[in-house]
Amino acid sequence: MKFFAPLLLIAVPVLAKTEQVAEDLSRCSNDVAPYTVNEPLLPDPFLFTKGGRARNEREWRCRRREISSLVTQLELGVKPEGNYNATLAVHVFDFGEKHDQSISFNAKIRYPTTGKAPYPAIIALGGTSLPELPGVATILFPNDEIAQQYGAKSRGIGKFYDLYGKDATAGAMMAWAWGVSRLIDALEDTPAAKIDLDRIGLTGCSRNGKGAFVAGAFDDRIVLTIPQEAGTGGGGCWRIADAIYSTGGNVQTASELVQENVWVGKVFENFTSAVTTLPFDHHSLAALMAPRGLFVIENDIDWLAPASTLGCMKAASKVWDAMWESDSFGYSMMGLHNHCSFPDSQKADLTAFVDKFLHRKRVDTSGMFFSSANSTAGFTFKEEDWIKWSVPEFRLVD
Repeated sequence: MKFFAPLLLIAVPVLAKTEQVAEDLSRCSNDVAPYTVNEPLLPDPFLFTKGGRARNEREWRCRRREISSLVTQLELGVKPEGNYNATLAVHVFDFGEKHDQSISFNAKIRYPTTGKAPYPAIIALGGTSLPELPGVATILFPNDEIAQQYGAKSRGIGKFYDLYGKDATAGAMMAWAWGVSRLIDALEDTPAAKIDLDRIGLTGCSRNGKGAFVAGAFDDRIVLTIPQEAGTGGGGCWRIADAIYSTGGNVQTASELVQENVWVGKVFENFTSAVTTLPFDHHSLAALMAPRGLFVIENDIDWLAPASTLGCMKAASKVWDAMWESDSFGYSMMGLHNHCSFPDSQKADLTAFVDKFLHRKRVDTSGMFFSSANSTAGFTFKEEDWIKWSVPEFRLVD
């Protein structure tokens, strides 16, 4: 019999840093200052800001930090860190310099009817459109409570902003990413929750799929991210979406997105008419998840700009290729079904990724389908027109 167990979190502003600074990162240069480029194609994700390319996983960690810094400064806003203690009733404490205001939210856990504790789990932003995953717990994350997304007037509203102020740079998606990380912090300190901390996944659909994409990129403890039908602002690239729009396509662009809602930071408004000046695109954001599991689910709906997502994720997959981890990346696009419904035709691929990353089974997830050209709304994506950089073969390092 299924049942729900509430997980209560209480949080206040943060001062101390988490103790997760890897030794390799100490060798990296400091976070880069924001800058712009003149690049109409998809930027090289391996290229350091000061020249040279990442050639192994150690160097990639430095390049990854550069990408993370640029994305937070120019698009998503800053994700605060956390330092937490917890009990079964999960009391979470941070210590701020200015005030002691606190927040709380409930994340309900639905346990599976099969398997045994501790269970693998998938965190679902705002609910899930996926079919039931046998043996996997579902944790319902109330992202709208953390940061509202009810239109352009929602900016600065939600429990995240109660803590960090209405002028915090983080847009709603980065605020959700913060909340997901705080939830995982609490799970780490709550064995009674019966969740296996090494087998945590994350999903969401549509606007919540955009949020899942961002949250997965900014927390390494998430072993599998499954954004569903997120479109532009998720797995789609800003540059390709603009190109589709320029040919008459009815797609969501950066310019439309910032008018519709508050998912990104306000700073991104400076780039909505000049996305080619960004030193990154969402293939680079996706690459922050490499070599962890990423399974992108899309639908052939014009507004989602499926050609943009296909091209963007084809570019992103090359980072997994460089790491010899191609089978940790998957992309599936199926049409002829309603938005955020889940067709049976995608279930086998979903099951394979869940089995591999959440059940730790030996499953073949190689050869996920990519088309060399995909036409939608009169636009054809051709890899050779968008990707001019080569894929390095990472050398092994100790």
